[in-house]
Amino acid sequence: MSPGEKLDPLPDTFILQPPVFHPIVPYVTTIFGGLRAGKMVMLQGVVPLNARRFQVDFQCGCSLYPRPDIAIHFNPRLHTAKPHVICNTLYLERWQTEARWPHVDLQRGASFFLLFLFGNEEMKVSVNGQHFLHYRYRLPLSRVDTLGIFGDILVEAVGFLNINPFPEGSSEYPVGYPFLLKSPSLEVPCSRALPKGLWPGQVIVLRGLVLPEPKDFTLSLRDEAAHVPVTLRASFADRTLAWISPWGCKKLISAPFVFYPRRFFEVLLLCEEGGLKLALNGQGLGATSVHHRVLERLRELRVSGSVQLYCVHY
Repeated sequence: MSPGEKLDPLPDTFILQPPVFHPIVPYVTTIFGGLRAGKMVMLQGVVPLNARRFQVDFQCGCSLYPRPDIAIHFNPRLHTAKPHVICNTLYLERWQTEARWPHVDLQRGASFFLLFLFGNEEMKVSVNGQHFLHYRYRLPLSRVDTLGIFGDILVEAVGFLNINPFPEGSSEYPVGYPFLLKSPSLEVPCSRALPKGLWPGQVIVLRGLVLPEPKDFTLSLRDEAAHVPVTLRASFADRTLAWISPWGCKKLISAPFVFYPRRFFEVLLLCEEGGLKLALNGQGLGATSVHHRVLERLRELRVSGSVQLYCVHY
């Protein structure tokens, strides 16, 4: 890729908004492309010891006056004798009827992980990996283009993702794993042990950022003998993505090239009987055949190339 060379535009469904780390609250940001069914928003952080309440608002704009409509207002209240969550909608500067949920699993002084999953008719929310509520839309989801976070909350990360496209490998809240924040990023090359190999239903998740002047990106799966039966390689020189066989044969994957410089990306690999299914940025891209005995013998996941990794989960 030569300097100044223009890249082909990506379809909107392949574009992921980069995560935000340690934003200062109050925090307001644009949601790239707005909200639509099939998107997820993840919020990871800590509830201060003296927290009374905080709110996460999915807004229709960000004006100060008049106040924008708020399609979804998520408001944990922790200072009462019975902590609870209020959800509501603000329309034409008037609040609608409140919906209330008790027994929220948010503890003062403790870390938390919230996942907002947007479907066709309603939003679902999980708290620390457990389903907590669902809230039917009162305003069109297509109007939402702004996220606002306010109140007593320390935010470590905000992530914007697409729902797992593999229903056979998903739970109610698929691949909603927190970003790894023990360090700003993971060292590349990155190696992770697979002590039990891979088995049907297991999902490997990689999330990261492409460096400004990328050359290549490789994800490989190795067995105990250091053989490499599975390799996924992105070449920035010719903008191709391909499976590489143990003998070096290349099988091109027909898809938009998502590994743009300075762009956030997500790779999902779903293990199934006889192979691996691939998704990039939440879009399914087919599968490659791998014998189940080969998958069982895999012992190492290795990532290398021109990327900064935020998350490796399996």
